[in-house]
Amino acid sequence: MLQVARLAPRQLGAAADELADFLHGELHEDGGARGRAGTSDLYYTPFLLESLLALRSELPRERVADYLSGFGDGAGLDLVHTACLVRAWAALGRAFPPGLAARSCAAFAACRARDGGYGVHPGSEHGTLYNAFLALGMHQDLGLELAEPLRLAHGIARLRCADGGYADNFALDSGTTPTTAAAATLLRHLDQHIEDDVGAWLLERAHERGGFLALAEAPLPDLLSTATALHALGGMQVPFDALRERCLDFIDTLWTGRGFVGTWDDDQADCEYTFYALLALGHLSV
Repeated sequence: MLQVARLAPRQLGAAADELADFLHGELHEDGGARGRAGTSDLYYTPFLLESLLALRSELPRERVADYLSGFGDGAGLDLVHTACLVRAWAALGRAFPPGLAARSCAAFAACRARDGGYGVHPGSEHGTLYNAFLALGMHQDLGLELAEPLRLAHGIARLRCADGGYADNFALDSGTTPTTAAAATLLRHLDQHIEDDVGAWLLERAHERGGFLALAEAPLPDLLSTATALHALGGMQVPFDALRERCLDFIDTLWTGRGFVGTWDDDQADCEYTFYALLALGHLSV
C-alpha cells in the first residue's frame, strides 16, 4: 500500500506541502498521532507515519520512538493495537523492542480460529477478515512467515456471501466493499485463486458521482471503500479507467485544504483518511 501511496504527489501537486504540514500538526508533543478524540492514539500513529513517508516528508523519529517505547513489548494490547504498534515501529525503520515480535506472534496465534482464520478471542470458531488482514500485515512487518497460510485461505473462503462479496464475519448474507477488497488482497498475497466475479462485484459498488459505496444500499460513497476497492482492483489488474475522473473529483471534494475527511457528511480531517486518500490517488495516478 505504501508503495502505491508514494505516487499520490503526482495528483496533489502543490497541495502535497500543505498536506505534510497538516500531518506534522497532527503529532502530539508526546510523539503519538492525534486521534478523533484529540488525544494521542496508537491506532492513528502508523497512518500518520506512512502518510509522511508517502509524501517523502521527514519523520519525527525520536519523538515517535519515545511514544512507542512506552508500550514496551505490547503486553495488554488487543490484536488491533498490537498490529498498530508493530506497523509503527516498522514505519520508523527502527529495531523492534525486545520481546515485541515474540509476544505479538503469540497473541495472534492464540486467536487462531478453528476455521484457520484469526478470531477476536482465543477459541473462536470463525475468524474475521479484519483480523486476517492484521495478521498477515503484522507478519510481513516483522519479516516472518505466516504459519499455515492455506488454513487462512480456507477461513477467508468461508467468509464469502451469497451476493458474491465477502463479510467480516461468518454466515452473513451480504458483503461490504472494504471486506471484499481485503479478501481479494489477502488471497493475492497468499497466492490463492480469486474468482473472476469479485472484480465485477467491486465495480458495481462504484457511485455515479465518484468513489465507491460500502454497501449497495449505502447513501454516500466513502474514502475507505474507495481506496480499498481501487487497491484490490489494481492488484487483480481489473481496469477501472472509466471511473478515474469521477474518483479524482470525489476525492477532491473531501479535501479540506489541510487534510482529508472520509465522506461528504464528515467535517473532521484525520491522518487515517488522509492515508486512504493517498492510497486512492496513488492508484489513480498510474
